[in-house]
Amino acid sequence: MEKNYKLSQQLCFSFYTINRLFHQFYKQALEPYDLTYTQYLVLVSLWEKDCRKLQELGQSLDLASNTLTPLVKRLEEKGLVFRSKPENDKRQLFVNLTEQGQKLRLDIEQKLISCFHQLEGLSEEQADSLLSNNHDLIHMLQKYLS
Repeated sequence: MEKNYKLSQQLCFSFYTINRLFHQFYKQALEPYDLTYTQYLVLVSLWEKDCRKLQELGQSLDLASNTLTPLVKRLEEKGLVFRSKPENDKRQLFVNLTEQGQKLRLDIEQKLISCFHQLEGLSEEQADSLLSNNHDLIHMLQKYLS
């Protein structure tokens, strides 16, 4: 049987559409906090582990430093993070959450929980299953591309 090559049947197009819609979803949810989706991801990474080297933060987000540095600067201007260099090695740059950045976590988590609850038909089990399938696909693609 011949594979259907319609656009709507392309896995890549499905992920492209989901990516676009997730950006819109998060843009709307994060608007009250004056955060972009990517800035939010930086915060999530720091909420997982604060006081990270810029390079380590970039690796966790799969972002190059020329993309990450302006994001961190904007978050610093908003008072959510600060950058520091240790006395013993000025070549290293660490990114740390401020008290305001730490406190924002609970507010944003509650807002996102509220937004996700408005998605009809998406149970926690379905979300976990989708995430697991995505992790499997990411792993397969990374293995193929390495």
